Amino acid sequence: MVDLKVKIQPSSTRDAVYLTLKEQILTMELAPGTSISEKEISLLLEVSRTPVRESFQRLAQEGLLEIYPQRGTTVSLIDPELVEEARFMREQLERAVIRLASQSFPDEFLSKLHMNVSLQKVSMEHQDYKQMFELDEAFHRTIFEGCKKSNTWAVIQQINAHLNRSRMLRLSADHHWDHLYLQHQEMVQAIQAKDADRAEQLMKEHLHLTIDDLVLLKEKYPTYFK
Repeated sequence: MVDLKVKIQPSSTRDAVYLTLKEQILTMELAPGTSISEKEISLLLEVSRTPVRESFQRLAQEGLLEIYPQRGTTVSLIDPELVEEARFMREQLERAVIRLASQSFPDEFLSKLHMNVSLQKVSMEHQDYKQMFELDEAFHRTIFEGCKKSNTWAVIQQINAHLNRSRMLRLSADHHWDHLYLQHQEMVQAIQAKDADRAEQLMKEHLHLTIDDLVLLKEKYPTYFK
């Protein structure tokens, strides 16, 4: 039985159901391969089956659910090819944007990066992998926002679902995050020093960790991957 510890409010029920299910999938609370049903979710969330059905269809379009007529619905397995494609896209765009940041970056956003790195240290001490993931996302998003490239960040999010599940699984499986923290810290220093070459190299190395991590994760959690 799936355990969703969220009670949906009456307003915006369809969006609330969708966002709740998506969060549960992306945080691996609903693991790849988990079977779910409209009836089960509607009872757990105390909503009618219509918003659940619509949410299922929307998540299926995003590749997070597999709906099999007459057989049921399951959380999709992580697709390594989609993980790599998203990583490739992120690398090209993030290497470019951190070069921009190294040329000109507002003090307000630089302060946000410093604060973010400090909070990452706290997450490491508490081994809070969900918070670490959120801070990692916020760190990269802040670089885009500081360079006035928020729409570019939004485009990245459209293909990030399988990559994000892989990243979340990596953080939850291994709480040794020192290298992630140090890379983020060094990126901030490179931006502050206006060292574009160093910043770009750090970003390249940072995003290439996904390739090595994926190999290890497939060995440790073979049933989670296609």
